[in-house]
Order: sequence, then C-alpha cells, then structure tokens
Amino acid sequence: MDVLNTPRIEDPDGFYAELLGAHEGLSEAESHALNARLVLLLANAVGDRDVLTATLNLAKKAGG
Repeated sequence: MDVLNTPRIEDPDGFYAELLGAHEGLSEAESHALNARLVLLLANAVGDRDVLTATLNLAKKAGG
C-alpha cells in the first residue's frame, strides 16, 4: 500500500522528538502503557482495517 510508504508527517524529526519527550520520566511500564494507548488511538484515527493490517505486517517485517 502506497499510503504506508509515502511520508505524510510534515515534520517527522520534530514529531519523533515530541514522542521521545512524552516518555521522559516514565518508568518502563508507564512507557509501554503510553505506547499501547498511542497505538490504539492512532488505529482508531486510521479506522481502515485493511490499512491497519498492512501496517501491522509491515511493522513486524521491519523489526526482524
């Protein structure tokens, strides 16, 4: 899916810095919980099950 490989974040480095900053001062468990909440909120925002499945598969492949 092209939507998964086309950059769409206006300032990816700025967002990455913001993401890292959101984890500052959190314990490992709190950080994992924040990531889980973020994933679920973003999945809800995307809403398209096919896109979500493709994204999940892409993320699994990228980690291995």
